[in-house]
Amino acid sequence: MSPLRSGPAGRSKQVAVIVGVVAAVGVGGWFTGLQMQSPADAAAAHQPPKAGPVTVAVARQKLTATVVAQGAVEFGAPQSVSLSGPVGAPGDEETAQRVTKLPTEGETLREGSVLMQVSGRPVFVLRGSVPMYRSLGPGGSGDDVRQLQSALRRIGHDPGAVSGNYREGTAAAVGRWYESKGYEPQSPGAADQQQRADLEAAVSRAQLELVQLQSGGGTGAGDDKDGGTAAAPGSAETEALQLRSARQQLDQANAALNAFRATYGTKVPAGEVVFLPDLPVRVDKVKVKLGDSLDGEVATVTSSDVVVQATVPGADGATLREGMEARIETPAGREVRGVVSRVGGAGAGPAADPAGDASGDGGKAGADEEPAGDSAADDGSAPADPSAPVAFEISVPDPGPLRNQSGGTAKVTIEVGASKGTVLVVPVAALRTSTDGNARVHVRRDGRTVTVPVTVGLAAAGLVEVTPDSGSLDEGDQVVVGQ
Repeated sequence: MSPLRSGPAGRSKQVAVIVGVVAAVGVGGWFTGLQMQSPADAAAAHQPPKAGPVTVAVARQKLTATVVAQGAVEFGAPQSVSLSGPVGAPGDEETAQRVTKLPTEGETLREGSVLMQVSGRPVFVLRGSVPMYRSLGPGGSGDDVRQLQSALRRIGHDPGAVSGNYREGTAAAVGRWYESKGYEPQSPGAADQQQRADLEAAVSRAQLELVQLQSGGGTGAGDDKDGGTAAAPGSAETEALQLRSARQQLDQANAALNAFRATYGTKVPAGEVVFLPDLPVRVDKVKVKLGDSLDGEVATVTSSDVVVQATVPGADGATLREGMEARIETPAGREVRGVVSRVGGAGAGPAADPAGDASGDGGKAGADEEPAGDSAADDGSAPADPSAPVAFEISVPDPGPLRNQSGGTAKVTIEVGASKGTVLVVPVAALRTSTDGNARVHVRRDGRTVTVPVTVGLAAAGLVEVTPDSGSLDEGDQVVVGQ
């Protein structure tokens, strides 16, 4: 080992080394001290930051409000069909009233079509608002006869005058109609024919008796058993009485025959025609089986129009109006357009249907409506619940993919409102209502919260249109929605 150098140069170098070591140790201690925390410092470091308001920027956009629901695809205007009486000749106890040909589900019935057969007899469908309630035949009159005559004319069997009186022209038209469809018209039966023959014979006898009396060959009270005439007091008066009696008998016989003739001819039994208000119709469901006796409903029919039935909460239902356009989407994603054709109805909520009916008597407002303070109507029923679900119907003029989807479902979207161009919108959560009922929003500016009164407009999808009443509110301003 070489000895340490002495002298001024060697001592200076040793001092520099010692100073460097001391500096390094000091720096390390200072760094170590920075990494160490007391328990109090550690707890303070884990405290959450001081809470501040949560804000969202004001936006400018077009706002569209919609009602969305899941609907059922159906055919419209369902109604039940029942027969109003027996088929065939009345009083024919030998003919059992049993179904011999069923209606066909899905079949379209037009005016003059055969719905079904009962005991081999047809049941026709005609258009008319007066239901069939009796057999129609010669001598009958009324609105039901008039609508039968109108129907016969429409299907090409002119009955003559549409007078509401069933006469020979109507009977002949009915006969031609039945025969054109391959059926025998309901002509007079054996009993009617026998009754007519008896009445005609009665007229003949009365005529013969009167002629004999007038010719002096009658058997009056003054005649003896051998046919001679016995002179008796008052014989002229007796002959006059006999003539008067014979004329009365002839008049009565003619009156009975004429009355019967007025009702004698081709008839339409009560069970062989069903009048429906609108045609054509579609057979939806058959309610009888082959061999069944007639008792009640035989089928339900609908229009050939496709409709979508849906229900929404009362708040959404209050925004719906007839005539609104609807977008209908099938489960396969195909879309068609429709129109709201009915809002409300039986059991549907506060909105009324086109006929003026409303569920719970709550959807009709008018001059005769009870004051708001009343708790019930005159009949004791409770007022309708405005929050009750509201049913509505959408007609689909061009059903397209819905045509064969009866019984299925579809998504319905209806636009119930839209802003006029782009407007300022904020989240609904940003609105505040003061004690006087006015709306306002809180805006953060330069670290401060400023209150801006606003007028509220259309609301949709969690956003609401706002217009500042005073102060300023612009796109991009930060409105407070929470803390």
